[in-house]
Amino acid sequence: MAAIPLNHALILAGLLFLLGLIGVLVRRNIIFILFCIEIMLNAAGLAFVAAGSRWEQADGQIMFLFILCMAAAEVAVGLALVLRMRHGLQTLDADAASRMRG
Repeated sequence: MAAIPLNHALILAGLLFLLGLIGVLVRRNIIFILFCIEIMLNAAGLAFVAAGSRWEQADGQIMFLFILCMAAAEVAVGLALVLRMRHGLQTLDADAASRMRG
């Protein structure tokens, strides 16, 4: 199996990150925003793994494990936020979060 060139992997990571960033800026539904943040974290992880593979070091894979742990924490906090918004406001619109009190 042939190796993927570093520039191809970094271009893919950049495109995925850009896709996630556009989704965060454009979408108003909090679930889609959290999903786009996950895409951005995976793009950063892909860049770390590609760079680590290029220099034959395990550092990229170790950083990807840290990114996965951070993504799991983000999902837990995001789920709590979604449940709180749904219970208190009966909507998942991100603009409605500015009206949250207490």
